Amino acid sequence: MAGTLYIVATPIGNLSDMTPRAADTFAKADFIAAEDTRVTLKLLNHLGLKKPMVSYYEHNLKERGEMILRRVEAGESCAMCSDAGMPAVSDPGELLVRDALARGITVVPVPAASAAVTALAVSGQPTGRWCFEGFLPMNKRQRRERLEETRTEQRTMIFYEAPHKLPSTLTDMLAAYGDRSVTICRELTKLHEQIWKTTLAEAQAFYQENAPRGEFVLVLAGAEPEEPEEQTLDDAIDLAEALAAGGLAVSAACKEAAAKTGFPKSEIYRALTQRRES
Repeated sequence: MAGTLYIVATPIGNLSDMTPRAADTFAKADFIAAEDTRVTLKLLNHLGLKKPMVSYYEHNLKERGEMILRRVEAGESCAMCSDAGMPAVSDPGELLVRDALARGITVVPVPAASAAVTALAVSGQPTGRWCFEGFLPMNKRQRRERLEETRTEQRTMIFYEAPHKLPSTLTDMLAAYGDRSVTICRELTKLHEQIWKTTLAEAQAFYQENAPRGEFVLVLAGAEPEEPEEQTLDDAIDLAEALAAGGLAVSAACKEAAAKTGFPKSEIYRALTQRRES
């Protein structure tokens, strides 16, 4: 009988945030699949546990993923974790979960801290609708293309960023989005935690002069809804004329144009008649 793949969230910084269920899952698992075994070893030492571990990361996932899933299919239980937060989110473990489900393996989430949701909750930005963009592409052209793709996104957007890339990312965001509100969350739950609600221009200027340190989550306000262009009576007449040319009776065309533009049907009909007679 196949075992179970547990997706176990770990603290994003403060080890006191470790949940009892997560600790119990690590204790009961036959082995642990860790993004970085050195990081996970510190966590296991904190919990007083000793467990066999297998590392998985972007460049060995095909080989290691197959080995991990075969062990689970053979009846072992595996606790998968990333270095911090919920694994499989902006993380190579995404593929492991996908392949496990495709093979009929039971996948059980053991949730806890998530840097994205934690940052969103304290950002002061709108939280009702949001989207997660994770890490932007490292290639400059691809990064700028991704930012351009999301330029009109109206939901709050959440990005992860490493300190050495933060200044260039803020510069590109300012160019793509304009000067929007942004909350910079640094080292969440750790000793030097900082939550700074500011603007892209202020943040860009600050980090040009001050070297960023720590891991960052950026919570960016979405785009303002674009105001629809105000339509004129001529626009309404043009629409009615186009609808009539398409086969509608003039009266019906004027009625539909009135519904779409807000101008009275009678006014559109009279103006259209005058245009045709002139």
